[in-house]
Amino acid sequence: MAKLDSLLSPTRIMCRIDAASKKRIFELAAQHIANADDSLAEDAIYAQLLAREKLGSTGLGEGVAIPHCRVTGCEQPLGCIITLATPVNFESPDNKPVDLLFVLLVPTESTQNHLDILAEIASRFSRAGYCDSLRQAQSDTELLALALHNSER
Repeated sequence: MAKLDSLLSPTRIMCRIDAASKKRIFELAAQHIANADDSLAEDAIYAQLLAREKLGSTGLGEGVAIPHCRVTGCEQPLGCIITLATPVNFESPDNKPVDLLFVLLVPTESTQNHLDILAEIASRFSRAGYCDSLRQAQSDTELLALALHNSER
């Protein structure tokens, strides 16, 4: 299992961003991740996130979504935590809008590892207290600290 601190970095945290749609969230996430890692192409990340979402919503419910995809050039799994200033419709099972996301990118050949990491992230983000603490963050630095500090509880 991948530890959260191995998936995240200070350059892949987006606290209280403004985005009015899933597509805009994916655009901003792709841009942010590609800017932090020059081996990844922004357009490829965006296209893969969008393609995966078209298969079915990655919204879990309770305001949480875990958009995920395989990306060429991604050498190891990586994540980006995003909180939104205003929740966005994600066609989640409970019809609640999403304000907390964990974007997961994995290497193209990753299969079982991809599923294992998704399960671990979903387990963490199913804990209301964990999600509530992340929603309180006021900065990227605070969001990362809360995500890592509370991830083992």
